[in-house]
Amino acid sequence: MRRGRSGFPCVVLLLLALAIPSAGQVAVRTVAEEFLRTLPLGSGGVFQLSNVNGSVYVDAWEKELVEIRAVKSTRGNPLDLERVRVVAEPVAQGVSVKALYPEDDGVEVTVEFRIRVPSRVLLRNVQTVNGSIRIRGVEGAGVLRSVNGGVEVLDGAGRFDARTTNGNIRVELRHLPAGSPISMGTVNGSVVLALPADADAELDVLSMNGDFRSELRLVLKGAAGSRAYRGRLGRGGGAIKVRTVNGGIRVVAARPTV
Repeated sequence: MRRGRSGFPCVVLLLLALAIPSAGQVAVRTVAEEFLRTLPLGSGGVFQLSNVNGSVYVDAWEKELVEIRAVKSTRGNPLDLERVRVVAEPVAQGVSVKALYPEDDGVEVTVEFRIRVPSRVLLRNVQTVNGSIRIRGVEGAGVLRSVNGGVEVLDGAGRFDARTTNGNIRVELRHLPAGSPISMGTVNGSVVLALPADADAELDVLSMNGDFRSELRLVLKGAAGSRAYRGRLGRGGGAIKVRTVNGGIRVVAARPTV
């Protein structure tokens, strides 16, 4: 059934032969199912997404709509695809998307999300457990969470809270507005923060087992220790907190986008 334009889900079944077996090998086939739905979402609205196994990619566009494209795939039992549901529905002030897995173990299904949202949107909570998160072109703010995977914000403008346990974090902001603090943290991974050369902010950095470097001029207010640094960028401003345990931290100048 293909009714994505009218707001109903469009589901397509795909059979993908990913490997041609050599002698003595058994063919491994991935079975995939695609979900597509489009819902209204005005500028300044709220978007939230919860996933378990699979990456999440969110890109901005000029329409006041959110397009949800999800691909469920498995190399195990094809019937497992039916046990994992993708739910997209309107909620107060925005849209909520969830990948719902059964409570019992043994379902080897990955759900990859590719989302398009208005450029000015609040990403209230975008999260996955096993997978990466990439946000591109969003000018609002967002809370981004992963456990096993990296987190990226590219060509952004806003206040983001990005965290993961096992993975790198990269946040590139073309504009740094006044407002809530920015926070980034990982346990096993490095952090790169790209800011405009004229950024005004208060920087609070802690790297337990890694170095810290800044391309931007930073006026240190005093180091709390060999691993912690506090300083002012430009005239000072909103707080930026960066934390990592095993990895380095770099503050670099944001490069102009084409």
